[in-house]
Amino acid sequence: MAEFLDVLRTEKKYPVSSVTAGKIAARLSYVMPLDQNCRNAQPYIVNSLYFDSLYNRDYREKESGVEFRKKIRLRVYGEGDIVKLEWKRKQGAKQRKQSLLLTKADAECMISGDYRCLMKYEGELPKIFYTMMTEEVYRPKCLIRYRRLAFTIPTNDIRLTLDSQISSQEGRYDLFRKDIPFYPVTYPGETTLEVKYNHFLLDYIRTALSPFELTESASSKYTASRYFGLGGTIS
Repeated sequence: MAEFLDVLRTEKKYPVSSVTAGKIAARLSYVMPLDQNCRNAQPYIVNSLYFDSLYNRDYREKESGVEFRKKIRLRVYGEGDIVKLEWKRKQGAKQRKQSLLLTKADAECMISGDYRCLMKYEGELPKIFYTMMTEEVYRPKCLIRYRRLAFTIPTNDIRLTLDSQISSQEGRYDLFRKDIPFYPVTYPGETTLEVKYNHFLLDYIRTALSPFELTESASSKYTASRYFGLGGTIS
């Protein structure tokens, strides 16, 4: 039976320097446990392969500031034991993310542009993916890699992440190869703090972040990573 994940939460992004990121991580370590993927208290690698329609609708809607928009991606964490097909949609101030867990073989079929593998999974979500990606001629557009240090608690599904060394590749889409060259997307030393939660952020976490001057940004790893292909901007 297929395994699905469905999350609706607030997500906010803040660009910070590597020095500030280190200070934030030090303060959070006193009040939040690290994600299980952070082995030996070290960041883990995230690889995301983004798909877009024939005419790059998702990219253009993000660049135009369309309120209700989406992204579709395959994502693996660390060594890639678990592969997620994710449909992420902005709904007003919140983000909804629906995920389907795939086998590596089926993920490779999707990378090649063959989505028929989705039809063997039970439930409505795989059918939605298949219909949407087939009718709108979705294909891989860019591969993004970065290092993530994540803190998480189950209360309100609170998750704070520090993403660094964000890099991209627009010509090769093998999600599982480690020898693919990437180019940097952000300025040297820049880190993105992402604050994610349902309902509200707990006061003691707000207090931990209060010493830092944080400016919210609408930056997107995907649009920034289309730098060469579609003229994205480093942000």
